[in-house]
Amino acid sequence: MDKPQIPNQSARWYLLLALFIFIADQITKWWAQVNLPMGQSLAVTHFLNWTLVYNPGAAFSFLSQAGGWQRWFFTIIGIVAAVVIIWLLQKNTHDRPFCIALSLILGGAIGNVLDRLLYGAVVDFIDVHYSGWHWPAFNIADSAISIGATLIVINEIRRGLLQRA
Repeated sequence: MDKPQIPNQSARWYLLLALFIFIADQITKWWAQVNLPMGQSLAVTHFLNWTLVYNPGAAFSFLSQAGGWQRWFFTIIGIVAAVVIIWLLQKNTHDRPFCIALSLILGGAIGNVLDRLLYGAVVDFIDVHYSGWHWPAFNIADSAISIGATLIVINEIRRGLLQRA
């Protein structure tokens, strides 16, 4: 039987980046839960509030009113995604932009999975708004996931353009 593979040195740096994102996410969520009243906005700037909410759904509150099954569905998806991402990090250490993007997604996914396990919902508190229009509340994990996904798309577009040249 094969020995379990230990991440190589390069993959460790990407896992440390994911750990940093996870820790930053959890510290800021803890701060929000300790310092912010539920559902009340605290103005930070003319376009940013801190507003503590719990989102039992996915991004943009998708399936938030689904009755509870979504907690375990999104938890399982997050765990499976984390395992796949760790495997991808070990196999693709030569592709730095891809691995940085995966690390951001990994740290964010684990942060949101932990919230679902602890609270049954994801802790959101960042409220960006303009002229009465509010973006759905989000957190550091959501930001990392979004930035990571955007970096993957940009990296693939760049790769496609370079292959054509």
